[in-house]
Amino acid sequence: MMGGKKCNTFYDLKATTLEGDPVDFNVYRGRVVLIENVASELNLLQSKYPHRLVVLGFPCNQFGYQENCSNGEILSSLQHVRPGGGFQPNFTIFEKCNVNGTNTHPVFAYLKDKLPYPDDDPNSLMQDPKFLVWSPICRTDVSWNFEKFVIGPEGEPFKRYSKKFPTIDIEPDIQRLLRLTKT
Repeated sequence: MMGGKKCNTFYDLKATTLEGDPVDFNVYRGRVVLIENVASELNLLQSKYPHRLVVLGFPCNQFGYQENCSNGEILSSLQHVRPGGGFQPNFTIFEKCNVNGTNTHPVFAYLKDKLPYPDDDPNSLMQDPKFLVWSPICRTDVSWNFEKFVIGPEGEPFKRYSKKFPTIDIEPDIQRLLRLTKT
């Protein structure tokens, strides 16, 4: 595990934004958190629940080398290439990281330990072995970009969703967790 220190709770975790700012996950206490290992259609959910939901994007280049921009190029790529059209993320995007293998980012090491496989697809890891570019390979590995993790308002990892599960379809689970939050 990177850094050597095992995290006991979600709030012990830290990560660095694309801009180089360290973020202590303690700041997310009392809010529902949606983590996805890529920046996608997360703006809509973030804008619907601006104060009670936190959306965190973690770019990763371990899947078919789809994110080969440097950290400094990622925002520009989002604005002008994919999705393009001047896209401005309204959520936090962290530095590119590994979600699998020896140098797994502590956030994903923690999440995979607590939620070993996606709720909607507990079986498939990866179709094509040539895409397994990390080691060691573990059953709990994130299988491709767009896997999602939802953390409840008390910091409890709630559910993991496969790449096939549309991000927007997580909304009923988010609403359920928001009903549990103390406002």
